[in-house]
Order: sequence, then C-alpha cells, then structure tokens
Amino acid sequence: MMRDSDSQIQQATLGGGCFWCLEAVFLELRGVTQVVSGYAGGRRPNPTYEQVCSGASGHAEVVQISFDPAVISYRELLDVFFTIHDPTTPDRQGGDVGPQYRSMILFHDEGQRAEAEAAIAALEQAGTWSAPIVTEVVPLETFWPAEDYHQDFFARNPAQPYCQIVVAPKVNKARKVFADRLR
Repeated sequence: MMRDSDSQIQQATLGGGCFWCLEAVFLELRGVTQVVSGYAGGRRPNPTYEQVCSGASGHAEVVQISFDPAVISYRELLDVFFTIHDPTTPDRQGGDVGPQYRSMILFHDEGQRAEAEAAIAALEQAGTWSAPIVTEVVPLETFWPAEDYHQDFFARNPAQPYCQIVVAPKVNKARKVFADRLR
C-alpha cells in the first residue's frame, strides 16, 4: 500500500460507474485527502477518455482515493462505495452502459483484498441487494489519471445536466446517509 512517510496516507482505487459521481462523494468525506479520477483495469497504456469510452482499452472509469486511516477506514470507504452505486449490474450504472462503468475494487494489498471480499460477503448475507453482487475484486496494476478536465468535474460544473441529474442525487444521498463522516 502506498504511504506518505509522514502522515501514513493510504490509497484505495474504486470503480462504480462514472468517476464524476464517485469523486464528488468521496471528496466530501473527513479523512479523504485527495481524489483523482482515472482509468484502471485495462490493457492499453496511458489510455484517453475516448479509448476508454469505446471499450477498446478494457479500462474502467475509477477514482483513486488518498485517505488517512486514523480518520476514515478502508471499510468505511467501502461502505460509502456500496451505498452510492448499484454493484449488481454488470457493465452499467443507470443509463451509463459499457465495461468502462463496471463495478470494481482494485486492491493495493492483501489486506484490502480481504476487506473487500468481507464487505461483499456481509452485504450478500444481509440481503442488501435483490440480485448478486458482481463487483470485481482485482489487484491494481496501473492507475492512469484522467485528463485534467475530468478532475473536480462536479465542483466545476454543477449546472451541467449530467451533474444535476446523475451526480447530484448521489452526492445528496451520501450527505444524508453519511452526515457524520462529512467534512
């Protein structure tokens, strides 16, 4: 796991549909120091947004979250992740369809892998979802940051129709469910 030598900052890499949604939610959490939208899980080095959207690169839209585990745990990040997207729909989130929108947890070490598998098992056992969870749990090989215009997209474009219709409801849901964890 990547760590900053002074602050013990760790990283989590998650894909659950459009990265604008995930980024907007995770940026509001106490203990999250940075969120970078990007691509992972594919074959092509340094993919572009167009290559990812075409499906040709095999990558998914993901976010890489830097967090302080003394403030927010990896499991708490997973709780938020499984609340703000539907982990039962293969290659889609709502109207966003394609392998770039698949649900995935890209673990940085074996501890994260075990935590992710335990979180999924707990959700399945609780019957939280009416269909099986299809979230991939795979090792992170390479994270490619997305183009600059994708970073902080919701904050910079709140009036954009996609942000109003898709991103804002997820942000609002997270604000209600996780009010005690907000900055």
